[in-house]
Amino acid sequence: MPQALAVIEQQEVRFYGDTIIAVRVAGGDVYVPIRPICDNLGITLAGQRERINRDPVLAEAVTSVSVTLTQQAREMLCLPLKYVPGWLFGINADRVKPELRDAVIRYQKEAYDVLAEAFSEGRLTADPSIEALLHSDSPAAQAYRLAQAMLQLARQQLLLEARLTGHDSRLDSHEARLEQIESTLGDRGRFITPEQATSISQAVKSIATALGKKSGRNEYGAVYGEFYRKFGIPSYRELPARRFDEAIRFLTDWFAELTGQQGLPF
Repeated sequence: MPQALAVIEQQEVRFYGDTIIAVRVAGGDVYVPIRPICDNLGITLAGQRERINRDPVLAEAVTSVSVTLTQQAREMLCLPLKYVPGWLFGINADRVKPELRDAVIRYQKEAYDVLAEAFSEGRLTADPSIEALLHSDSPAAQAYRLAQAMLQLARQQLLLEARLTGHDSRLDSHEARLEQIESTLGDRGRFITPEQATSISQAVKSIATALGKKSGRNEYGAVYGEFYRKFGIPSYRELPARRFDEAIRFLTDWFAELTGQQGLPF
């Protein structure tokens, strides 16, 4: 077996609760020690070493790498990352403990992708030291912290806008619902009742009569015109129901001003 390769980077990668060690050696190649995987799957390292040595492709690729475990460097049997699937597919899932069968299948299906993705994203080198790097005063660390703060601020702004938008939407919904109710109720909901319209008509008649005695003219049109202008309506029958009491007070005060009498004569 060739001389052990020197590791320049090492990282533990989490996989369904297990830990897989991945290392990078000089030249950039990634190697995976097989012992931790054997331990995770409940298979013997000796048996896998024999199987690897019997396979012409794996036997040529396997090598010894100096891996640090529990703060001590140990030479471990490793395979290049690209050969790990071939080795894993040689493990018969039906020959391991029943409780580990699913784990073997997961390793065969997914372990390579997880390790390859971790390395391609730089997680083998970035994650172990990123927190320490962020505590430095370098321009890059300061820019990173500023970007994080801006991102958090933007997130809070988006949440606030979403809440405000939702509030406005609820108001619009309530307003539309009120309009629908008013439309359903028709004149009974929006305008005065026929009985209230009769009271308005009688009040106008009393005022017009009082005015006519002073002017000698028919004052019905003038009184209705002033009433319509006051309440912004085209007909006294379209007086909003909520303004009926206000209209009666207006007409009562007008009549009292003309005649000196308190209250309308009906």
